[in-house]
Amino acid sequence: MINFSTIISSSAIEGPGGLFDINATLPLVAIQFVLLTIVLNALLYNPLLTTITERNDFILITLLQAVMTLEKADKLTAKFGNKLKIARQEAELQITNSQKTHKEILEVELDISQKYIDDLLDTITKDLSTKKQTALSSLDTIISSLCTEIETKLSI
Repeated sequence: MINFSTIISSSAIEGPGGLFDINATLPLVAIQFVLLTIVLNALLYNPLLTTITERNDFILITLLQAVMTLEKADKLTAKFGNKLKIARQEAELQITNSQKTHKEILEVELDISQKYIDDLLDTITKDLSTKKQTALSSLDTIISSLCTEIETKLSI
């Protein structure tokens, strides 16, 4: 490595115009630095900063619009969710009412059918009993006529 202490000591020994000689170049370099900073500020940094600021503003506006849209969507979701809930409840109520109505109609029709079947059975039973009575009475007459015939044949 280079020994810095020897370089510094050798420049200090040589006299004027050494390592730390301050002359007219130092103010010129300072002026150049300030002018270059001003020029760079005007030409590069300010347009870049305005572009960055505009982009940040655009992002903020877009985020605000997104938040507003989400709020509207949430409100609509809540509104239609409530409407859907009410519609479901009404549909369930209508279904239960229609089931009750159909059940009542079915019970009435079953009662009517049962009465018709009972009446039909009663008429058939009565008809059969009258036919039975007529058959028994005709059978009695036939039996009595047969009995008399048998008696006459036996008495002969």
